[in-house]
Amino acid sequence: MALATRTGRRPSMARTVWNSTLGKKTVMAVSGLIMLLYLVVHMIGNLKIFFGAGEFDHYAHWLRTVGEPFMHYEWTLWLVRIVLVAAVVAHAVSAYQLSRRDIRARPSKYVHKKPRASYATRTMRWGGVILGLFIVWHILDLTTGTVHPGFRPGHPYQNVVDTFSTWYGNVIYIVAVLALGLHVRHGFWSAAQTLGAGSRTRDRALKTVADVLALLLTAGFIAVPVGVMTGVVS
Repeated sequence: MALATRTGRRPSMARTVWNSTLGKKTVMAVSGLIMLLYLVVHMIGNLKIFFGAGEFDHYAHWLRTVGEPFMHYEWTLWLVRIVLVAAVVAHAVSAYQLSRRDIRARPSKYVHKKPRASYATRTMRWGGVILGLFIVWHILDLTTGTVHPGFRPGHPYQNVVDTFSTWYGNVIYIVAVLALGLHVRHGFWSAAQTLGAGSRTRDRALKTVADVLALLLTAGFIAVPVGVMTGVVS
């Protein structure tokens, strides 16, 4: 009301929705599902490394030529990147603002302790920080090569093998993937509740889907460094 008085006009519908708790939760849910879809596709693409350097390098090249000749070289890839960046930013901002709103709503400690939450629920916040830092490292490692000694542009297979031939490359990646699994397990179910898909009869099925998704993504992503460490991929 004060805002409308000062500016002489009412806040826009988008602003009103964004300022509401439900609006922020909806943005968080939709952006999370966009990232989840990307992760599933990305994991499937990563597993092509088990078919050899030729197959994997061809796949990496194909990502840059999708949509040609209508789309210019790498335009589709950059479009996907822009959507992902927007989703990550929207997800992080809404999560942070919801967290701050929750803290302000309960400035003093509860007299009685709340029921113990699941491990995934209690680690969502630091798990999100780990994933954010990992995304930056992952880009600098395998996209730009900034932190990757011996990085060879145009040779993704060899770059991946080089990364997972180092102990720190494996530790960073595996810790991030484990955090991802916990994040997906809790986040998928929460998104379903926010978007109205949850109910008493469907909750068990949704939790099962969340568990399966988290397990498949964790196993699929970890398979690559394990493959390099065991010599299956070399």
